Amino acid sequence: MTADHEERRLDDRAAWVRRAEGLALATQHRVAGKDEAGSGAAFPVVSPRDGRVLATVADGGAAEIDLAVGAARTAFDAGPWPRLAPAERGRALLRLADLVEEHRNDLALTVSLENGKPVTESYGVELRAVAQTFRWYGQLADKLHDTAPHTDPGAFALVSREPAGVVGAVVPWNFPLSLAAWKVAPALAAGCACVLKPSELTPLSALALGRLADEAGLPAGVLNVVAGDGPTAGRALGSHPDVDVLAFTGSTAVGRHFLRYAADSNLKRVWLELGGKSPNLVLPDAPDLEAAASAAAAGIFFNQGEMCTAPSRLLVHASVADQVVESVVARARALRVGDPLDPATEMGAVAGEARLATVLGHIASGRAAGARLRTGGERLARVPGGTYLEPTVFDRVTPDMRLSREEIFGPVLSVLTFETLDEAVRVANDTEYGLAAAVWSSDLTTVHRLSRALRAGTVWVNCYEEGDLTVPFGGYKQSGNGRDKSVHALEKYTELKTTWIRL
Repeated sequence: MTADHEERRLDDRAAWVRRAEGLALATQHRVAGKDEAGSGAAFPVVSPRDGRVLATVADGGAAEIDLAVGAARTAFDAGPWPRLAPAERGRALLRLADLVEEHRNDLALTVSLENGKPVTESYGVELRAVAQTFRWYGQLADKLHDTAPHTDPGAFALVSREPAGVVGAVVPWNFPLSLAAWKVAPALAAGCACVLKPSELTPLSALALGRLADEAGLPAGVLNVVAGDGPTAGRALGSHPDVDVLAFTGSTAVGRHFLRYAADSNLKRVWLELGGKSPNLVLPDAPDLEAAASAAAAGIFFNQGEMCTAPSRLLVHASVADQVVESVVARARALRVGDPLDPATEMGAVAGEARLATVLGHIASGRAAGARLRTGGERLARVPGGTYLEPTVFDRVTPDMRLSREEIFGPVLSVLTFETLDEAVRVANDTEYGLAAAVWSSDLTTVHRLSRALRAGTVWVNCYEEGDLTVPFGGYKQSGNGRDKSVHALEKYTELKTTWIRL
């Protein structure tokens, strides 16, 4: 197939629908290089696109987690993976990146069907990130260094990094593959063995990834995937005494559970990437107010607003608020909401009936509190049985409202105004979260002062949601601890060892 023909096919809704009808889905756990049905219990995976059951998937509990952790333990303690030359591990991750690229269409389609996001975003954003992540850590694997600090002349000291052991990774449904890659790739590069538990809403793509890892030549048990819900499979993984590190992305409430599981079991290290209520500050001297409005709309409506970093609070200086808000509202009204399999769609389906009900509850609270609904707020009928919502914008929001304080995790923007920089910083930081923030200004001094004052793990300046794998990602306060991406991610999956030699 030529590149031009492939490009045309990607722009063809009918082609995506036909591919979906013939898509083969992985439905069993992947443990020690084999499909594993476990107890035989199963649960349905429902597509937000149309409310249909995509597949019935093996339902893992304590027994299945124990089996997977045992396979990972054996692979780490007695298998070749942690003992391979780092370059060999790197080459395996590069092969996995190549296989992700090779199967990119089907993986993107699977993500869109189980998650509801536009297939163009699954293909062009999520799957691109997955392949890049495995490739980046594959290339990094043999470029890490131990250190030999200068010490007493009569001694030699070595500080080395060793793989931490068995890693449990629990990832959410909003980016089911890219967030899995952010955990698994650095852990594998470090020499760890992993048990991945995807969300029960989106297990299909992760189960497919587990099979590709085996095809790439990872030894049996190095990457295991168990499907199941949080209270059973997630709890069993977080509580397992043979798990050395637990990496979790999800809600702050569930993150607290994993800390308790660790305290009650073996004091495993727990790394959390949790919620956010990110402020997006637009100052009067922003270099381009239209660009700021465009980024504000794109940021909150991308992925149906189901992002921990979504700029859900737009803080605009009162002198330019009308201009910026009018532009954001116009963009929201023009956004094409529709079938995730239609390449013309710009915003797909919210991830299921329960999620839609939660978001509608937040919208109702805003109306009741006196915020002004500028656009949206209603359920849409796009594909029968699907869960679609209008892009929604509120202004006249005050810092005490639920709209301003709680993570909505949906396509709902809250607009607040400020008069002074001190007020902007106070309102921006008046949240339990600290994941991300943005500043729009042409003044270099103002930008530096605000970036230092904002309590957030990432501060974007005159842009939003940009960056690459060279920089770390994570938050302050109740947005979690530890960092994904970059060399710093390896700190979560390694142990420091000091060797002191008397000469």
